[in-house]
This record gives sequence, structure tokens and C-alpha cells, in this order.
Amino acid sequence: MFAQVVVDIAHSAVGRPYTYAVPDHLCVEAGQRVLVPFGAGNRATEGFVVSLTAACDTPCKEILRALDPYPAIHADQLALALWIAETYRCLHLDALRLMVPPLLRGTDNKVKHEKFLCLTAGVDADASEIGLRSPVQREILRFAAGRGQAFPKKELLDFLPDCNSALAALLKKGILREDARELYRDPIGDRAATTAPSLTAAQREAVRIVCEELRSGETALLHGVTGSGKTEVYLACIDDCLQRGQTAIVLVPEIALTPQTVARFCGRFGTRVAVLHSRLSPGERFDEWRRIRAGTARVIVGARSAVFAPARNLGLIVMDEEHETSYQSEKSPRYHALEVARQRVQICGARLLLGSATPSLTTYSRAVIAKNYRLLRLDERVVALSMPEVYVADMRAELAAGNTSVFSRALADALTETLGRGEQAMLFLNRRGYATFVSCRACGAVLTCPNCDVSLTHHKLENRMRCHYCNANAPLPSRCPSCNSPHLKSFGVGTQQVQEQFEKQFPQIAVARMDSDTVTEKGAYERVLGDFRDGKTQLLIGTQMIAKGHDFPNVTLVGVVAADTTLNLPNYLSRERTFQLLTQVAGRSGRQNLPGRVIVQTYNPQHPVIGFAQAQDYEAFFHYEMMERRKCCLPPFSVFVRLLFTGEDAMKLSALCTDFAMELEKKLLAVLGESGAPALLHLSAAPAPVARIAGKCRQQVLIKLLRTKQLRDALYCIYAACDALDARLRPNLEVNPTEMY
Repeated sequence: MFAQVVVDIAHSAVGRPYTYAVPDHLCVEAGQRVLVPFGAGNRATEGFVVSLTAACDTPCKEILRALDPYPAIHADQLALALWIAETYRCLHLDALRLMVPPLLRGTDNKVKHEKFLCLTAGVDADASEIGLRSPVQREILRFAAGRGQAFPKKELLDFLPDCNSALAALLKKGILREDARELYRDPIGDRAATTAPSLTAAQREAVRIVCEELRSGETALLHGVTGSGKTEVYLACIDDCLQRGQTAIVLVPEIALTPQTVARFCGRFGTRVAVLHSRLSPGERFDEWRRIRAGTARVIVGARSAVFAPARNLGLIVMDEEHETSYQSEKSPRYHALEVARQRVQICGARLLLGSATPSLTTYSRAVIAKNYRLLRLDERVVALSMPEVYVADMRAELAAGNTSVFSRALADALTETLGRGEQAMLFLNRRGYATFVSCRACGAVLTCPNCDVSLTHHKLENRMRCHYCNANAPLPSRCPSCNSPHLKSFGVGTQQVQEQFEKQFPQIAVARMDSDTVTEKGAYERVLGDFRDGKTQLLIGTQMIAKGHDFPNVTLVGVVAADTTLNLPNYLSRERTFQLLTQVAGRSGRQNLPGRVIVQTYNPQHPVIGFAQAQDYEAFFHYEMMERRKCCLPPFSVFVRLLFTGEDAMKLSALCTDFAMELEKKLLAVLGESGAPALLHLSAAPAPVARIAGKCRQQVLIKLLRTKQLRDALYCIYAACDALDARLRPNLEVNPTEMY
């Protein structure tokens, strides 16, 4: 038997599988981790067995040993890793690494053990009967007898801190016995049970279609307004899945949503739930992975990386808030969780259920135009309440009336009324920090990052300037570095400034802020959200972390401080994202027995997107935006391909990028031919919008291709052109990138 092994060395020069002979005494399976001799010095190197063959034409080295007694990667995961490597143009090893927790690789001490003590069988618990004279030994014996069974050694040491020598003597005499047991690190903790509520007729119909009509490998889109009970549909579908002996994966876009989601799923499915996300410690992640692989945990909840969980007999993948951009990986492999989930259900014969109140235009068009997805609707809220009333505040009129506060008069009055009744409110602003930038009023200079071509953001609490791209920071200077003027002024508004102005106006109200500056520590998400849910804080200020998925029954007012923040970004997705954010954050209000209100502050109240969000009319927005994109031939009518080159020398990088673009254009036109040439809508080389990040210069080649039958050939031509470059010069390749900075 011979094994194809991908060695655990992340370098393109050794990226292919190598053939090794399997010794007669060794039993090896595909997916198993092994130790192999590699290179001229036959250095012992870890690797993954990706396939087995019965013959080999050339002499080859033998596998040294298996690192685990079982395959770390299932057969469907091996197929998925190969697809990822081919689709996202990454190393096969990088794709395989997605399937296993980091702690599994490169270390022998992976499993945590805890020492337990117990009385040796047949030993009399009476200290006088066995001749113990030491007071400490007698106390230990009484403690052990009182427990009556094995107990953690740590408990004894907490009870009698200085008993190590006495304990050693009892162990030596054979009176006590010590054992080591594997300890699973549990990141969930309390799993309070809940009962399933009665489903509405619309919910029952959605569950029936998913469980009875959706075939293997198919996808359904659950389009439901905020508060319509999409999660209960997920839970019912998963319950059906478990009854069939299958496993389910539930993806959520934000770690902030994970605690609430996990609590609801644990309440229904108890210890069968495991959680996977980046905030877990390496040990917790490893132990959750072990529970999933062993089949103990059959409901896996987590962020995008949970799509790679080693689920046995996978029957269903649920993707909540499918429109969220956080499902796109920002580092290699640059996978999108939705694309990976679609491929995995095809491989496993499972089903995929997408859910959102504001689906992405691409997903919704696949459901209503291309008919590739089954469309399910939940058009009404579960609780017999209307959608929240949305009021648009014109900030131009506020300024003209002399109001320079971040709060319009309508929002300030609404906050006074709502908080005065003991109800809760949320304020949304998708910009952290205190001010967007600091400028000198004497010479006009803006404080910029020394490593990036962006302005520094003022963080007032620390009195520092921070770069939100490379995290460089420095104290706020007292004088302008350009002209030495003391007249420095902050411009723009961030969440810190909103909190400061609110606390001045409402000093008696307990307020919390939730953004990436305040939830850096482990457990911070749970603490902030838990305090708000328990009523310890009455107002929650935050970025998009608070905009979706949360269900707080006492929230009756939501204020959008600046709706224009995302609307005016230089990205073809800006209108779609603005509508999604406004609709989602509005949906946090009035979810239980109290009616909700939403106040949207904007300097552009006549913009169609603001109007659609005010009416919470997704259908109207969808048709408007599809018409606008058709005019400019933007996705989904075309495909954007972005090749991002980085380097130290701006001039050399620019020349490389320009030459590459010219050669690529020739190759694409040759592939497309005369009849297909119009499909190449655009090809240009230019500096990236942010031309320098962390000291690296950035140039991009942007390609726009019409969706035709020749699209696949054109994409393969682009892939081949990139692969032909030296490995050190190859660009990051993204198809329909979600970020264009």
C-alpha cells in the first residue's frame, strides 16, 4: 500500500502530494496525520495522508509512524479541501489546515488531564484501624471517606493546601489511589433547558418543505422579516435532522451573536451542542473538535470556520444572516462560507438552509429569478405586533436650526420618553473611536498614519491617535506636526463621542458601548450583552455588532446616528449594505409586547435607499437596486475580479502591475475570441484605493467580465496568468470582493 502525503510545510515548492510506502506493521487511512522522512536530510516531518494506492512505479521512502490512532480529516473534508485549493488558488496544505484545530498540529501534549483521588478498594476508612497517627493524613482520609468516590485532587489541595507530603505518604502506603482522567474544556458552561413554542402556520410550512421536500444537495432561502421566528424554524429543522441520526451545522456571522444563539440551541439540545469560533482558547477549540469528531456533539454552532467541522453524517447546514460580509475570509484561503457550504452539502448529500430578513441581491436573485434556491417566506412577526414605526430626521434642518449635537431633537425627545418609562434603547453608528480624523485649522494638515495612506482616528479615552488598518498608534500631539500651530480639531463622529454626549445629556442612565475597542477580552461580548439583557444597562451604543440577530424584549427605541456612513462608501455594495444595516438595526425594536420606534438620522433623506429602509420594503429595494446594477452591468450581471499586488517599491510594483495587465488583456481576448471579446467589460491597472498599508505599497488590476458561457474560460485564463508569475510576486485574487479598499 502506498500513501499520497501532503507535508505540513507551507511553501509552494513542496505543495504537491508525495508518495510514501506504508510499512506492513502500520495501518494507515486517508485523512490520518503521519510522520514521514522528508528532504535530503530525511527530517521527520508531519503530513496528511490524502489518498491511498495499491501500486507505485518508483522507489519511495516509508512512513515512520502514525501520529493519531484515527483519521483527523473525514473523507468528505478531504474532498472539500481539494475543492478549496482549486477554487481559491491556495496551497493544498492551507486548505487541509482549515479542517483541524491548531492544537492538533506540532505538539504532543494536546489532551488535558486532571488527577483524581479515591480510597483504594478494601481499605478501612477508619484512620485508627489502619494505624494512622499523622493528623494531616487522618484529615485527608476523613475527606476521602466523606466524598465516597473519586474526586479531583485539586479539591483536596484547596481544602488542605499544605498536605502534599502527607498525601504522598498515603499514596505510597496504598491507602489512596491516584488516576489521571481526560478533561474536556467546556466553553459553554450552563445549559438551561427550554421548551419549544408552538409554531405559526408559516413556520410549520417552512419546516415541512425543508424536512420533506428539499432534496440532498439543495438549498432553501428563508426570507423572513425581523422578529418573524426564523430561529425557531432552524431549531425545528435541526430537531428533525437529529431524529434521523444526522448532524447539523449552524453558522452565525458575528461572534457577538454566538452566546445568544448558543444559549437558545443549548436550551433545546443540551450537551449535544458544541461551539466553534475564534474567541475560544486553543484547548477549548481542540476539545470541542474532539467532541464533534467523536459524534458526542451533533449540533455545531459557530462563526464561518465552523463550516469545516468534522461532523459525522452531516444532514443540514444552516446559515443565519447569509448576507453578512463577515462570512468572507480576509486572509488566505480567501473562501466565502456560503460557497463552501454549498459545496459541502453537495459532497455530503446534505441540505443548506439560508436565512435573512435582507438577503444579498445575489442570493435573492438565485431564488426568484434563476430559481436555483427554494424560496420560503415569513412575512409577519411571531408576536402580534406591527413592524416598528420608522421616522427619518433631516440633519440638514437640525443644523440650520442651530442644533450641533449628534442627536436630532426627535431622537433626544424619544430617548427622554423611552428611558423615562424604564424601557431600553439602542444607538447604532458604524464607526468606532471618538472622531474620524484630526486636522489643523491653521494649515489644514490632517494627522495621517506613518505606515498607511489613511488618516488616524482619534480615540479620546486613551487620548491617542490610532490607525484602523495597521493598528499603529501615538499620543494626540498638542501642536500640529506641520506648522506647530496649537489649533488642532477633531472632525467626524465615532461611538466614543456618541457615548460622551449621551452621558452629558442623561447622566443618570447606565450606558454600555459595544465595538471592537470595548470587547477585546475573552467573555466581554457575553458580559456586555448579558448586562443589557438583565437591565443593568439601559442604553447600548454600538457598531454593526449590535445591528442584527439580537432579541431584547425591553428595547422599544433604536436610533441610527448617521445613516450616511456606509451609503457614501466607494463600493458598488454600499447601497445594499446601507439598506441591510438600517433594516436589521430597526428590527431590534419592538420585538415582544411593546411597540417599537426607529429614528434614522441622515443628511440625505430623499435618497431612495433611505426611503426603502424607512418602509422596510425589501422587494421594492431589490427591484430598484437590480435595475441600477443592470444599467452599469455590475454584479450579479457581471463578475469583478480583483488582483491585489503588494511590494516595497511603488515604482517597480506599478510597472509590474501595468505590464501584467497588458499581457493579461491579450490572453483574455485570445481566449474569448472575436465573438466573446465584448464580455471583457473593463481591465485596468492602478493604485489600490488605499495605496499603502503597514508599509506595503498596493497596486490592483481590476477586471469586469460579463456573465456569458465563456466566463469560466476567462477565469481559468486569469488563474493561469497569476500562477505563471514568480511565487513572491503573485497577487491576492478575489472574485466579487466584498471590500475594495
